[in-house]
Amino acid sequence: MLKKFIFVGILVLTMTASISCEDTNDFTEENPSTGEVELELNDPINNFIWKGLNSWYNWQAESADLLDSKDDVQEDYYNFLNGYTDYRDLMYNLAYKHHSVVGSENAIDRFSWFIEDYEVQEQAFQGIRTRFGFTSKMINLNDGSNKVVILVAMVEPNSPAGEAQMKRGDLISGINGTVLNTSNYSSAYTDLSNETVTLSFVDEQDGKFTQLEDKTMARALVAANPIHFTKVFNNIGGKKVGYLVYNQFSGSFNDELNQAFADFNAAGVEEFVLDLRFNGGGSVLTSSLLASMIYKPAGRGNFAELKFNQKHTRENDIYRFENSNYIFSTDGGFQGKEDLNRLNSVNRLYVITSGGTASASEMIINGLKPYMSSVKLIGSTTYGKNVGSITLYDAPANDYASKTRANPTHKYAMQPIVFQIFNKNGESDYIQGFAPDIEINEYNYWNNLLPFGDPNEALLKAALDDISGVVSKQELSKAQKQAKLIEISLPEEKFENEMYIDPVFSKKMKEGLIK
Repeated sequence: MLKKFIFVGILVLTMTASISCEDTNDFTEENPSTGEVELELNDPINNFIWKGLNSWYNWQAESADLLDSKDDVQEDYYNFLNGYTDYRDLMYNLAYKHHSVVGSENAIDRFSWFIEDYEVQEQAFQGIRTRFGFTSKMINLNDGSNKVVILVAMVEPNSPAGEAQMKRGDLISGINGTVLNTSNYSSAYTDLSNETVTLSFVDEQDGKFTQLEDKTMARALVAANPIHFTKVFNNIGGKKVGYLVYNQFSGSFNDELNQAFADFNAAGVEEFVLDLRFNGGGSVLTSSLLASMIYKPAGRGNFAELKFNQKHTRENDIYRFENSNYIFSTDGGFQGKEDLNRLNSVNRLYVITSGGTASASEMIINGLKPYMSSVKLIGSTTYGKNVGSITLYDAPANDYASKTRANPTHKYAMQPIVFQIFNKNGESDYIQGFAPDIEINEYNYWNNLLPFGDPNEALLKAALDDISGVVSKQELSKAQKQAKLIEISLPEEKFENEMYIDPVFSKKMKEGLIK
Protein backbone atom coordinates (compact mmCIF):
# COMPACT_ATOMS: atom_id res chain seq x y z
CA MET A 1 0.00 0.00 0.00
CA LEU A 2 1.41 3.37 -0.99
CA LYS A 3 0.74 5.03 2.34
CA LYS A 4 2.72 2.60 4.45
CA PHE A 5 6.46 2.19 4.07
CA ILE A 6 8.45 5.25 3.07
CA PHE A 7 12.23 5.11 2.88
CA VAL A 8 13.70 8.18 1.24
CA GLY A 9 16.30 10.69 2.23
CA ILE A 10 15.13 14.21 3.10
CA LEU A 11 16.49 17.44 4.46
CA VAL A 12 15.99 17.27 8.22
CA LEU A 13 14.31 20.09 10.12
CA THR A 14 16.04 20.28 13.48
CA MET A 15 15.37 22.48 16.48
CA THR A 16 17.90 25.23 16.97
CA ALA A 17 19.18 26.06 20.40
CA SER A 18 16.89 29.08 20.45
CA ILE A 19 13.88 30.20 18.42
CA SER A 20 14.18 33.94 18.17
CA CYS A 21 11.46 36.38 17.27
CA GLU A 22 12.06 38.84 14.49
CA ASP A 23 14.01 41.80 15.75
CA THR A 24 12.22 45.13 15.60
CA ASN A 25 12.55 48.53 17.19
CA ASP A 26 8.90 49.48 16.58
CA PHE A 27 7.76 48.96 20.15
CA THR A 28 5.69 52.13 20.35
CA GLU A 29 3.50 54.42 18.30
CA GLU A 30 1.79 57.74 18.94
CA ASN A 31 -1.98 57.72 19.34
CA PRO A 32 -3.14 60.49 16.93
CA SER A 33 -6.24 61.35 19.00
CA THR A 34 -4.47 61.72 22.35
CA GLY A 35 -0.86 62.36 21.38
CA GLU A 36 0.18 59.70 23.88
CA VAL A 37 2.79 57.09 23.08
CA GLU A 38 1.30 53.60 23.18
CA LEU A 39 3.13 50.32 23.52
CA GLU A 40 2.95 47.93 20.56
CA LEU A 41 3.14 44.14 20.59
CA ASN A 42 6.57 43.15 19.34
CA ASP A 43 5.63 39.72 17.97
CA PRO A 44 2.03 38.51 17.39
CA ILE A 45 3.09 34.88 17.76
CA ASN A 46 3.61 35.58 21.47
CA ASN A 47 -0.03 36.64 21.58
CA PHE A 48 -1.06 33.34 19.95
CA ILE A 49 0.91 31.40 22.56
CA TRP A 50 -0.76 33.19 25.45
CA LYS A 51 -4.28 33.19 24.00
CA GLY A 52 -4.13 29.51 23.03
CA LEU A 53 -2.93 28.40 26.45
CA ASN A 54 -5.33 30.72 28.25
CA SER A 55 -8.18 29.01 26.44
CA TRP A 56 -7.20 25.34 26.45
CA TYR A 57 -4.42 24.55 28.91
CA ASN A 58 -5.33 21.92 31.50
CA TRP A 59 -3.80 23.92 34.37
CA GLN A 60 -4.84 27.38 33.13
CA ALA A 61 -6.47 28.27 36.45
CA GLU A 62 -3.33 27.30 38.40
CA SER A 63 -0.89 29.25 36.24
CA ALA A 64 -0.68 32.85 37.54
CA ASP A 65 0.40 34.33 34.20
CA LEU A 66 -2.46 32.62 32.36
CA LEU A 67 -5.26 34.04 34.48
CA ASP A 68 -7.94 35.87 32.50
CA SER A 69 -7.03 39.17 34.17
CA LYS A 70 -3.53 39.09 32.67
CA ASP A 71 -4.59 40.88 29.48
CA ASP A 72 -7.04 43.32 31.09
CA VAL A 73 -4.58 46.20 30.71
CA GLN A 74 -3.23 46.07 27.17
CA GLU A 75 -0.01 48.00 27.88
CA ASP A 76 0.88 45.69 30.78
CA TYR A 77 -0.02 42.62 28.68
CA TYR A 78 2.12 43.74 25.73
CA ASN A 79 4.95 44.64 28.05
CA PHE A 80 4.82 41.12 29.50
CA LEU A 81 4.84 39.43 26.09
CA ASN A 82 7.57 41.71 24.75
CA GLY A 83 9.81 40.43 27.52
CA TYR A 84 10.18 37.14 25.64
CA THR A 85 12.27 36.65 22.52
CA ASP A 86 12.12 32.84 22.55
CA TYR A 87 8.76 31.19 21.92
CA ARG A 88 9.58 28.10 23.93
CA ASP A 89 10.66 30.16 26.92
CA LEU A 90 7.32 31.95 26.86
CA MET A 91 5.27 28.78 26.56
CA TYR A 92 7.15 26.84 29.22
CA ASN A 93 7.12 29.74 31.67
CA LEU A 94 3.38 30.13 31.18
CA ALA A 95 2.86 26.42 31.85
CA TYR A 96 2.21 25.19 35.38
CA LYS A 97 5.48 23.98 36.91
CA HIS A 98 6.79 22.82 33.54
CA HIS A 99 9.68 20.38 33.83
CA SER A 100 12.01 22.52 31.75
CA VAL A 101 11.53 25.38 34.22
CA VAL A 102 11.35 23.75 37.66
CA GLY A 103 13.15 20.48 36.91
CA SER A 104 11.78 16.95 36.80
CA GLU A 105 11.48 16.43 40.55
CA ASN A 106 9.15 19.40 41.07
CA ALA A 107 7.32 19.25 37.74
CA ILE A 108 3.56 19.08 37.36
CA ASP A 109 3.56 19.47 33.58
CA ARG A 110 6.12 17.06 32.15
CA PHE A 111 4.57 16.85 28.73
CA SER A 112 3.52 20.09 26.95
CA TRP A 113 5.83 21.23 24.19
CA PHE A 114 6.34 23.84 21.49
CA ILE A 115 6.21 22.74 17.83
CA GLU A 116 8.52 24.30 15.28
CA ASP A 117 6.77 22.82 12.22
CA TYR A 118 3.30 21.37 12.68
CA GLU A 119 3.39 19.50 9.35
CA VAL A 120 6.45 17.56 10.48
CA GLN A 121 4.74 16.90 13.82
CA GLU A 122 1.57 15.64 12.15
CA GLN A 123 3.65 13.13 10.20
CA ALA A 124 5.35 12.01 13.41
CA PHE A 125 1.95 11.29 14.94
CA GLN A 126 1.43 8.79 12.13
CA GLY A 127 4.81 7.15 12.70
CA ILE A 128 6.51 8.98 9.83
CA ARG A 129 9.75 10.50 11.04
CA THR A 130 13.29 11.08 9.86
CA ARG A 131 15.42 8.59 11.77
CA PHE A 132 17.91 5.74 11.61
CA GLY A 133 15.21 3.28 12.62
CA PHE A 134 16.45 1.51 15.71
CA THR A 135 15.55 1.67 19.40
CA SER A 136 18.33 1.26 21.91
CA LYS A 137 19.24 1.07 25.59
CA MET A 138 22.56 2.29 26.98
CA ILE A 139 24.15 -0.12 29.43
CA ASN A 140 26.88 0.49 32.00
CA LEU A 141 28.49 -2.93 32.44
CA ASN A 142 29.39 -1.86 35.99
CA ASP A 143 32.22 -4.37 36.14
CA GLY A 144 35.08 -2.03 37.00
CA SER A 145 36.08 -1.52 33.37
CA ASN A 146 34.15 1.73 32.81
CA LYS A 147 32.84 0.09 29.64
CA VAL A 148 29.50 1.21 28.20
CA VAL A 149 27.61 -0.45 25.34
CA ILE A 150 24.45 0.37 23.43
CA LEU A 151 22.01 -2.51 23.22
CA VAL A 152 19.88 -2.59 20.07
CA ALA A 153 16.41 -3.45 21.36
CA MET A 154 14.38 -3.08 18.16
CA VAL A 155 14.99 -2.41 14.47
CA GLU A 156 12.35 -1.09 12.08
CA PRO A 157 12.13 -2.86 8.71
CA ASN A 158 12.56 -0.60 5.68
CA SER A 159 14.73 1.79 7.66
CA PRO A 160 18.43 2.69 7.39
CA ALA A 161 19.14 0.37 10.33
CA GLY A 162 17.15 -2.41 8.70
CA GLU A 163 18.94 -1.88 5.39
CA ALA A 164 22.24 -2.10 7.30
CA GLN A 165 21.08 -5.49 8.64
CA MET A 166 21.10 -4.38 12.24
CA LYS A 167 19.06 -6.66 14.48
CA ARG A 168 17.64 -6.88 17.98
CA GLY A 169 20.38 -7.91 20.40
CA ASP A 170 23.26 -6.24 18.57
CA LEU A 171 25.83 -4.46 20.76
CA ILE A 172 27.35 -1.11 19.79
CA SER A 173 30.65 -0.19 21.42
CA GLY A 174 31.46 3.06 19.62
CA ILE A 175 29.94 6.04 17.81
CA ASN A 176 31.88 7.84 15.08
CA GLY A 177 35.12 6.34 16.29
CA THR A 178 34.62 7.12 19.99
CA VAL A 179 34.75 4.00 22.14
CA LEU A 180 32.04 4.41 24.76
CA ASN A 181 32.85 4.57 28.46
CA THR A 182 31.36 6.08 31.60
CA SER A 183 33.14 9.40 30.97
CA ASN A 184 32.26 10.07 27.34
CA TYR A 185 28.97 8.29 26.60
CA SER A 186 26.81 11.41 27.01
CA SER A 187 28.69 13.57 24.51
CA ALA A 188 29.19 10.67 22.09
CA TYR A 189 25.49 9.80 22.16
CA THR A 190 24.54 13.23 20.77
CA ASP A 191 26.06 12.16 17.44
CA LEU A 192 22.94 10.04 16.95
CA SER A 193 21.18 13.32 16.15
CA ASN A 194 23.48 13.84 13.16
CA GLU A 195 22.49 13.23 9.55
CA THR A 196 24.92 10.32 9.28
CA VAL A 197 26.58 8.11 11.85
CA THR A 198 29.13 5.31 11.97
CA LEU A 199 28.50 2.64 14.59
CA SER A 200 31.05 0.10 15.82
CA PHE A 201 29.67 -3.33 16.72
CA VAL A 202 31.04 -5.97 19.08
CA ASP A 203 30.19 -9.51 20.06
CA GLU A 204 30.32 -10.69 23.70
CA GLN A 205 31.02 -14.25 24.78
CA ASP A 206 31.79 -15.16 28.39
CA GLY A 207 32.88 -11.62 29.21
CA LYS A 208 35.19 -11.31 26.20
CA PHE A 209 34.46 -8.78 23.49
CA THR A 210 35.30 -9.26 19.82
CA GLN A 211 35.31 -6.30 17.50
CA LEU A 212 32.98 -6.67 14.52
CA GLU A 213 32.40 -4.44 11.50
CA ASP A 214 31.52 -0.76 11.50
CA LYS A 215 28.32 0.34 9.81
CA THR A 216 27.63 3.81 8.42
CA MET A 217 24.10 4.99 7.73
CA ALA A 218 22.19 8.16 6.95
CA ARG A 219 18.86 9.27 8.39
CA ALA A 220 15.83 8.77 6.18
CA LEU A 221 12.09 9.33 6.29
CA VAL A 222 10.60 6.13 7.65
CA ALA A 223 6.96 5.14 8.08
CA ALA A 224 7.09 2.39 10.67
CA ASN A 225 4.28 -0.14 10.86
CA PRO A 226 3.37 -0.18 14.60
CA ILE A 227 2.20 -3.79 14.27
CA HIS A 228 5.81 -4.85 14.61
CA PHE A 229 5.36 -8.57 15.26
CA THR A 230 2.53 -11.09 15.66
CA LYS A 231 2.51 -14.77 16.53
CA VAL A 232 0.16 -17.48 17.76
CA PHE A 233 1.48 -20.11 20.17
CA ASN A 234 -0.58 -23.26 19.71
CA ASN A 235 0.02 -25.15 22.96
CA ILE A 236 0.79 -23.08 26.03
CA GLY A 237 -0.68 -25.08 28.87
CA GLY A 238 -3.11 -26.51 26.35
CA LYS A 239 -4.19 -23.06 25.12
CA LYS A 240 -3.66 -20.97 22.03
CA VAL A 241 -1.99 -17.68 22.87
CA GLY A 242 -1.93 -14.59 20.67
CA TYR A 243 1.10 -12.30 20.88
CA LEU A 244 1.36 -8.77 19.47
CA VAL A 245 4.27 -6.33 19.61
CA TYR A 246 2.55 -2.98 19.09
CA ASN A 247 4.68 0.17 19.04
CA GLN A 248 2.46 3.22 18.43
CA PHE A 249 -1.24 4.07 18.45
CA SER A 250 -1.31 5.37 14.89
CA GLY A 251 -4.66 5.87 13.17
CA SER A 252 -3.22 5.36 9.69
CA PHE A 253 -2.55 1.72 10.61
CA ASN A 254 -5.94 0.94 12.16
CA ASP A 255 -6.78 -1.31 9.21
CA GLU A 256 -3.59 -3.38 9.66
CA LEU A 257 -4.33 -3.66 13.37
CA ASN A 258 -7.84 -4.88 12.62
CA GLN A 259 -6.46 -7.46 10.19
CA ALA A 260 -4.08 -8.76 12.87
CA PHE A 261 -7.06 -9.43 15.11
CA ALA A 262 -8.89 -11.15 12.26
CA ASP A 263 -5.93 -13.53 12.16
CA PHE A 264 -6.02 -14.01 15.94
CA ASN A 265 -9.74 -14.78 15.72
CA ALA A 266 -9.21 -17.24 12.89
CA ALA A 267 -6.55 -19.01 14.96
CA GLY A 268 -8.93 -19.28 17.92
CA VAL A 269 -6.67 -17.64 20.51
CA GLU A 270 -7.77 -18.08 24.15
CA GLU A 271 -5.14 -15.96 25.88
CA PHE A 272 -3.50 -12.75 24.76
CA VAL A 273 -0.12 -11.10 25.38
CA LEU A 274 0.15 -7.45 24.35
CA ASP A 275 3.74 -6.19 24.15
CA LEU A 276 3.80 -2.43 24.74
CA ARG A 277 7.38 -2.14 26.02
CA PHE A 278 8.29 0.31 23.21
CA ASN A 279 4.91 2.02 22.89
CA GLY A 280 4.93 5.64 24.07
CA GLY A 281 1.31 6.26 23.10
CA GLY A 282 -0.56 8.08 20.35
CA SER A 283 -4.19 8.32 19.30
CA VAL A 284 -6.92 8.14 21.96
CA LEU A 285 -9.29 6.69 19.36
CA THR A 286 -6.87 3.94 18.35
CA SER A 287 -6.39 3.06 22.02
CA SER A 288 -10.16 2.57 22.37
CA LEU A 289 -10.22 0.49 19.17
CA LEU A 290 -7.43 -1.80 20.37
CA ALA A 291 -9.20 -2.29 23.70
CA SER A 292 -12.36 -3.14 21.76
CA MET A 293 -10.50 -5.73 19.70
CA ILE A 294 -9.09 -7.37 22.82
CA TYR A 295 -12.30 -7.68 24.85
CA LYS A 296 -15.60 -8.14 23.01
CA PRO A 297 -17.71 -8.83 26.17
CA ALA A 298 -17.32 -5.12 27.04
CA GLY A 299 -19.97 -4.50 24.37
CA ARG A 300 -20.43 -0.75 23.94
CA GLY A 301 -19.49 0.12 27.51
CA ASN A 302 -17.47 3.16 28.52
CA PHE A 303 -13.76 2.70 27.93
CA ALA A 304 -12.49 6.15 28.93
CA GLU A 305 -13.69 9.62 29.85
CA LEU A 306 -11.82 12.77 28.87
CA LYS A 307 -12.18 15.86 31.07
CA PHE A 308 -11.10 19.33 29.91
CA ASN A 309 -10.65 22.59 31.83
CA GLN A 310 -13.60 24.71 32.94
CA LYS A 311 -13.57 26.72 29.72
CA HIS A 312 -14.08 23.63 27.59
CA THR A 313 -16.38 21.35 29.54
CA ARG A 314 -18.40 21.02 26.33
CA GLU A 315 -15.47 19.00 24.99
CA ASN A 316 -15.68 16.46 27.83
CA ASP A 317 -16.13 13.18 26.09
CA ILE A 318 -16.62 9.46 26.60
CA TYR A 319 -14.87 6.94 24.37
CA ARG A 320 -16.80 3.69 24.20
CA PHE A 321 -15.80 0.21 23.14
CA GLU A 322 -16.49 0.00 19.41
CA ASN A 323 -17.89 -2.48 16.90
CA SER A 324 -16.56 -0.45 13.96
CA ASN A 325 -13.01 0.31 12.94
CA TYR A 326 -12.19 3.81 11.66
CA ILE A 327 -9.55 4.13 8.97
CA PHE A 328 -7.35 7.19 8.40
CA SER A 329 -4.74 8.19 5.84
CA THR A 330 -1.23 9.22 6.78
CA ASP A 331 -2.29 12.89 6.70
CA GLY A 332 -5.02 12.15 9.27
CA GLY A 333 -7.91 12.25 6.80
CA PHE A 334 -10.88 9.96 7.48
CA GLN A 335 -11.17 7.25 4.81
CA GLY A 336 -14.05 5.11 6.01
CA LYS A 337 -14.97 2.39 8.44
CA GLU A 338 -15.27 -1.39 8.59
CA ASP A 339 -16.44 -4.07 11.01
CA LEU A 340 -14.12 -4.41 13.98
CA ASN A 341 -12.59 -7.81 14.72
CA ARG A 342 -13.12 -8.47 18.45
CA LEU A 343 -11.82 -11.40 20.51
CA ASN A 344 -14.64 -13.17 22.29
CA SER A 345 -12.62 -15.85 24.08
CA VAL A 346 -10.12 -13.77 26.10
CA ASN A 347 -10.97 -12.92 29.72
CA ARG A 348 -7.58 -11.79 30.96
CA LEU A 349 -4.75 -9.80 29.45
CA TYR A 350 -0.98 -9.92 29.83
CA VAL A 351 0.80 -6.63 29.07
CA ILE A 352 4.57 -6.43 28.65
CA THR A 353 5.71 -3.03 29.91
CA SER A 354 8.71 -0.77 30.42
CA GLY A 355 9.43 2.78 31.48
CA GLY A 356 8.63 3.74 27.89
CA THR A 357 5.08 2.36 28.10
CA ALA A 358 3.09 5.58 28.31
CA SER A 359 -0.09 7.59 27.78
CA ALA A 360 -2.34 5.74 25.27
CA SER A 361 -0.64 2.47 26.32
CA GLU A 362 -1.43 3.16 29.96
CA MET A 363 -4.94 4.09 28.85
CA ILE A 364 -5.34 0.48 27.63
CA ILE A 365 -4.35 -0.84 31.05
CA ASN A 366 -6.51 1.60 32.98
CA GLY A 367 -9.51 1.24 30.67
CA LEU A 368 -9.57 -2.56 30.63
CA LYS A 369 -8.97 -3.14 34.34
CA PRO A 370 -12.65 -2.60 35.32
CA TYR A 371 -13.80 -5.13 32.71
CA MET A 372 -11.40 -8.07 32.55
CA SER A 373 -10.83 -10.66 35.24
CA SER A 374 -7.12 -9.82 35.21
CA VAL A 375 -4.77 -7.34 33.55
CA LYS A 376 -1.32 -8.61 34.52
CA LEU A 377 1.78 -6.52 33.84
CA ILE A 378 5.20 -8.03 33.14
CA GLY A 379 8.37 -5.97 32.89
CA SER A 380 9.04 -2.67 34.64
CA THR A 381 6.96 0.27 35.91
CA THR A 382 5.23 2.27 33.18
CA TYR A 383 5.88 5.96 32.52
CA GLY A 384 2.92 7.50 34.34
CA LYS A 385 0.95 9.76 32.01
CA ASN A 386 -2.78 10.18 32.62
CA VAL A 387 -3.21 13.34 30.54
CA GLY A 388 -3.36 14.15 26.85
CA SER A 389 -3.06 16.97 24.36
CA ILE A 390 -4.31 18.57 21.19
CA THR A 391 -2.39 20.66 18.69
CA LEU A 392 -3.01 24.39 18.94
CA TYR A 393 -2.48 26.46 15.79
CA ASP A 394 -2.27 30.21 15.26
CA ALA A 395 -5.94 30.28 14.21
CA PRO A 396 -7.92 32.50 16.60
CA ALA A 397 -11.11 32.17 14.50
CA ASN A 398 -11.13 28.46 15.38
CA ASP A 399 -10.17 29.00 19.03
CA TYR A 400 -6.70 27.77 18.00
CA ALA A 401 -7.89 24.13 17.83
CA SER A 402 -7.83 23.69 14.03
CA LYS A 403 -5.27 24.62 11.39
CA THR A 404 -8.09 25.77 9.10
CA ARG A 405 -7.52 29.52 8.57
CA ALA A 406 -4.24 29.31 10.48
CA ASN A 407 -1.75 32.14 10.05
CA PRO A 408 -0.01 31.27 6.74
CA THR A 409 3.22 33.10 7.59
CA HIS A 410 4.57 30.40 9.90
CA LYS A 411 4.13 26.77 10.97
CA TYR A 412 4.66 27.17 14.70
CA ALA A 413 2.17 25.37 16.94
CA MET A 414 1.84 24.03 20.47
CA GLN A 415 1.05 20.63 21.93
CA PRO A 416 -0.17 21.47 25.44
CA ILE A 417 -1.86 19.16 27.91
CA VAL A 418 -5.58 19.90 27.72
CA PHE A 419 -7.38 16.92 29.28
CA GLN A 420 -7.12 14.20 31.91
CA ILE A 421 -8.34 10.69 31.27
CA PHE A 422 -10.38 8.39 33.54
CA ASN A 423 -11.71 4.85 33.25
CA LYS A 424 -15.36 3.91 33.75
CA ASN A 425 -14.84 3.81 37.54
CA GLY A 426 -13.45 7.35 37.57
CA GLU A 427 -9.89 6.11 38.21
CA SER A 428 -6.94 8.13 36.94
CA ASP A 429 -4.34 7.88 39.68
CA TYR A 430 -1.27 6.51 37.92
CA ILE A 431 1.07 9.46 37.60
CA GLN A 432 3.74 7.26 39.19
CA GLY A 433 3.07 4.61 36.55
CA PHE A 434 1.64 1.12 36.82
CA ALA A 435 3.92 -1.23 38.74
CA PRO A 436 4.46 -4.68 37.20
CA ASP A 437 3.02 -7.83 38.72
CA ILE A 438 6.11 -9.68 37.55
CA GLU A 439 9.17 -7.43 37.49
CA ILE A 440 11.80 -8.14 34.84
CA ASN A 441 14.28 -5.59 33.48
CA GLU A 442 15.00 -6.24 29.83
CA TYR A 443 18.37 -4.51 30.02
CA ASN A 444 19.66 -7.23 32.39
CA TYR A 445 19.65 -9.53 29.35
CA TRP A 446 21.95 -7.21 27.42
CA ASN A 447 24.27 -10.03 26.30
CA ASN A 448 21.51 -12.49 25.40
CA LEU A 449 18.58 -10.51 24.05
CA LEU A 450 16.42 -12.92 22.10
CA PRO A 451 14.20 -12.07 19.11
CA PHE A 452 10.54 -11.14 19.52
CA GLY A 453 8.39 -14.24 19.61
CA ASP A 454 11.12 -16.54 20.91
CA PRO A 455 9.37 -18.44 23.75
CA ASN A 456 12.54 -18.08 25.85
CA GLU A 457 12.73 -14.28 25.48
CA ALA A 458 12.70 -13.16 29.10
CA LEU A 459 9.54 -11.06 29.29
CA LEU A 460 7.49 -13.18 26.92
CA LYS A 461 8.59 -16.35 28.72
CA ALA A 462 7.28 -14.95 32.01
CA ALA A 463 3.86 -14.42 30.43
CA LEU A 464 3.76 -17.84 28.78
CA ASP A 465 4.87 -19.55 32.01
CA ASP A 466 2.15 -17.78 33.96
CA ILE A 467 -0.47 -18.87 31.42
CA SER A 468 0.83 -22.45 31.76
CA GLY A 469 0.70 -22.25 35.55
CA VAL A 470 4.47 -22.62 35.79
CA VAL A 471 6.55 -20.54 38.22
CA SER A 472 8.95 -18.72 35.95
CA LYS A 473 12.59 -19.13 36.99
CA GLN A 474 15.14 -17.13 35.05
CA GLU A 475 18.64 -17.05 36.45
CA LEU A 476 20.86 -14.08 35.69
CA SER A 477 24.61 -14.33 35.22
CA LYS A 478 26.93 -12.13 37.24
CA ALA A 479 27.45 -9.84 34.24
CA GLN A 480 23.70 -9.50 33.80
CA LYS A 481 22.99 -8.81 37.47
CA GLN A 482 25.53 -6.01 37.78
CA ALA A 483 24.57 -4.22 34.54
CA LYS A 484 22.97 -0.81 35.03
CA LEU A 485 20.67 1.05 32.66
CA ILE A 486 21.78 4.58 31.76
CA GLU A 487 18.78 6.88 31.28
CA ILE A 488 19.53 9.01 28.25
CA SER A 489 17.59 10.42 25.33
CA LEU A 490 18.06 12.68 22.35
CA PRO A 491 16.28 16.05 22.03
CA GLU A 492 14.05 14.69 19.25
CA GLU A 493 12.96 11.80 21.50
CA LYS A 494 11.78 14.00 24.37
CA PHE A 495 8.11 14.02 23.48
CA GLU A 496 7.49 10.53 22.17
CA ASN A 497 5.24 9.63 25.11
CA GLU A 498 2.12 11.25 23.75
CA MET A 499 -1.65 10.85 23.84
CA TYR A 500 -3.70 13.02 21.54
CA ILE A 501 -7.13 13.34 19.97
CA ASP A 502 -7.35 12.73 16.22
CA PRO A 503 -8.36 16.16 14.85
CA VAL A 504 -10.94 14.84 12.38
CA PHE A 505 -12.48 12.42 14.87
CA SER A 506 -14.09 15.09 16.97
CA LYS A 507 -17.03 14.72 19.30
CA LYS A 508 -19.30 16.15 16.62
CA MET A 509 -18.15 13.57 14.08
CA LYS A 510 -18.80 10.75 16.50
CA GLU A 511 -22.29 12.11 17.14
CA GLY A 512 -23.35 11.99 13.54
CA LEU A 513 -20.93 12.91 10.78
CA ILE A 514 -19.32 9.46 10.67
CA LYS A 515 -22.13 7.16 9.56
